[in-house]
Amino acid sequence: MSANIDKGNGGEQTPPVKLTKKDFVSDQEVRWCPGCGDYAILAQVQKVMPELGISRENTVFVSGIGCSSRFPYYMNTYGFHSIHGRAPAVATGIKASNPELSVWVITGDGDALSIGGNHLIHAIRRNLDINIILFNNRIYGLTKGQYSPTSEFGKKTKSTPFGVIDYPLNPLSVALAAEATFVGRSVDTHTAHLQMIVERAMHHKGVSFVEVYQNCNIFNDGAFDMFTDRAVKDDRMIELEHGKPLMFGKERNKGIRMRSDMHLEVVELGDHSEDSLIVHNEKAPDTYLAYMLARMEYPDYPVPVGVFRDVERPTYEAMMDEQIKAAVARLGPGDLEKLINSGDTWIVE
Repeated sequence: MSANIDKGNGGEQTPPVKLTKKDFVSDQEVRWCPGCGDYAILAQVQKVMPELGISRENTVFVSGIGCSSRFPYYMNTYGFHSIHGRAPAVATGIKASNPELSVWVITGDGDALSIGGNHLIHAIRRNLDINIILFNNRIYGLTKGQYSPTSEFGKKTKSTPFGVIDYPLNPLSVALAAEATFVGRSVDTHTAHLQMIVERAMHHKGVSFVEVYQNCNIFNDGAFDMFTDRAVKDDRMIELEHGKPLMFGKERNKGIRMRSDMHLEVVELGDHSEDSLIVHNEKAPDTYLAYMLARMEYPDYPVPVGVFRDVERPTYEAMMDEQIKAAVARLGPGDLEKLINSGDTWIVE
């Protein structure tokens, strides 16, 4: 947190106030269905917010429409509950007009990847220093169980009684294709891992995109249990760690290697050496391997969680500020009245 100025003490700076999780809990009643995964995500965000060291007055949460979009009400910060799919556009305006703010976008798979898809990819490609958390439950929850852009092919829902015939979007693939500088994934019930990923995203300078597998226990209960359940996750999930080989399994006896035909393959250690496995590199300047990892899906592969990409690139707001300063230095501060009356003008009587 920035130091406060005590004007009654000769202008001397007073030590910053140490905030806690409770400081980020609003006085609003949390109104999600009992057992919803949103509670866990909210708790972890509130827990790590004090670690960022930014005051609540300099923090803004922006959401669109959906169950996840209630989030700003429950954070004791500034917030916008905007319109369907437009949270990235609103966040762009906030960050561009006041770059000192910590800006967060809270969205869902339906909100971000259907009507909001265009806004999402352009906010990402601009590399604004904002944090985007996408709650993915593979269903429309607020509108009571219709299929979403991430619903599995063939899934029967209220709006697809004979099965979904759309091929699902992969949120991480979308983010990587838009050149997101930070891409991560976690699970609502894996709270320690989720907290770590959110904290990593907070400290990244540039756009952070985090997908969270979130259980909708009313309309799509158990959508991820086949690989996230604690009884099976060691053999069906793989945690990405920078600089370490891609290994998994309860006995750490399985790994991922690259075949000669440039396809990923699950192998048993013993039949293959650890040296033959892919070493994860979240700092790679290109997105090739990160994209391949993002496409790994159960049951053919263990499902990856962790940080897929974390690279540096100038942020949009910093480049915009430099461009404005350069224009003023070359052309002067400008005159609004002169600009309005310049060029061809007409007087309508």
